[in-house]
Amino acid sequence: MSVALTRPVILQRLRSETHAYHEALEQNAFNQALQAGTLTAAVTEQFLGKLYGFLLPYEAQLRHHRPGPEWQPELRQRAHLLRADLPAADALPLCSTMPLLDTWPRLLGAMYVLEGSTLGGQVIARQLARAGLAPRRYFSGHAEQTGALWKSFCQLLGAEATADNEAAIVAAAIQTFQLLHAWIEQR
Repeated sequence: MSVALTRPVILQRLRSETHAYHEALEQNAFNQALQAGTLTAAVTEQFLGKLYGFLLPYEAQLRHHRPGPEWQPELRQRAHLLRADLPAADALPLCSTMPLLDTWPRLLGAMYVLEGSTLGGQVIARQLARAGLAPRRYFSGHAEQTGALWKSFCQLLGAEATADNEAAIVAAAIQTFQLLHAWIEQR
């Protein structure tokens, strides 16, 4: 007899309540060029540079909170992959308007966005390969571990979410999508 696993309520809420913000973020120039088959190395590097400028300060906040070992925080940090993709990463600007991550629920909301991006990275890596474009370490991320790490994150998030903190988690995810979108669009 198989037992159907149900998705935690927080994941349903996050997916539903952040959908519009996620869609807006995906309308950036990089994704549009990728979909149109007009992606260039310059557009890719600009996009990766923006991601680096956001991830570096985010990861500093993640380290400040010191999630327990069950969260595998060392695997959840990916700015070093962008550094490998971008030779001049040290000269890139950093985002100064970051999500407010002063509480554990707010950090969980931001983590939802950035952990979810590992799944999107896998899709982008396949699209780059089909287009004959150079692979990027960042998009490959955790490679074959990506799905397992996402499932682990979802289980941990589901265990941490309560009726008292769900709204704060969702609000932080929305804010993260909005601020990341604004940063990527900023010239």
